[in-house]
Formats: sequence, structure tokens, C-alpha cells
Amino acid sequence: MRTNFIEDRNEIDEVIRACKTCYFAMSVDDKPYVLPLNFALEGDTIILHSAPEGRMWETIQKNPQVCINWTLGEELAWQDVRVGCSYRVKSKTVNVEGKVEFIDDFDEKYRCLGLIMKQYSDREFKFGTPAVKNVGIFKVHIENITGKEFGAKAVTPWNS
Repeated sequence: MRTNFIEDRNEIDEVIRACKTCYFAMSVDDKPYVLPLNFALEGDTIILHSAPEGRMWETIQKNPQVCINWTLGEELAWQDVRVGCSYRVKSKTVNVEGKVEFIDDFDEKYRCLGLIMKQYSDREFKFGTPAVKNVGIFKVHIENITGKEFGAKAVTPWNS
């Protein structure tokens, strides 16, 4: 079984959009921290939301350089059922590195909330003024993006 890079940006975006959760990684003072978050993808930007306080918020204010992971698939595969090191989880994964931008503008926060909800539902949503004012919205502008497929079958002249 092989690990292949996913080079096609459309395929990378398909992996991201197929996931319901991303894993948002940050670090400050040599202390890493990871949280599962809901998200939206808009071009080369990831949109996220949370309460505008707490450990995550404090961390990204001090160090806005972050990493985000999406993993799709959990099928167990092996080359030889008797050999432990031949076991693998077949999956596709995307990693993004980028810098956080905090969004304060009410209209932009409202628009971003709509994009996040669009990731999860085809319904149209309305958001009350207190909800928009009290939520923390931030964007991560993609500086680096990589995709990989784990557990792919090796392609050889005799099995292609």
C-alpha cells in the first residue's frame, strides 16, 4: 500500500467539503493545542467561528500561525492479515498552514456564518443581531496546502 500526494486542487477541495469537522492546531509558548471545529471553505480561505474568548482565542491572538487538518475515511486495510506492520487505514487527508485574520465587521461576520452553515445544510439561515455580535469569526488564509491519500494500492504494469 502506498501514500500518494493529491496534486489536483479540485480533489483537495472535495476532501475538505466532504468532511464535517476540521482539526484546528495552534501553539503558543511551545504548548500545542488542537480543537475540532466547524468550518467553511471559500477559495483560498477557511472560515471558522467560536466564542471570542478562552484558550483558543488567546492562543491565536498571540500566535496567528496555525495548521488545519481534514481526514476523510477510516477503512482498515492490510497487505497480509498476519503481519501487523502491513495494516493501514485507507484515508485522504488535507493539511493547510496559514495565518488567522480576525473579522469584526458585522456584515462580514453575518456572511461568514451563512457560509459555515452552507457547509452543513442547503437551508437558508438568518442570524439575530446578538448572535452575530457575540460570535468570534476568523479566517485562515491558505499559505500552504497539501493532500495525501493513504493506503492506496500500488499501481504496477501487472495490476493497473
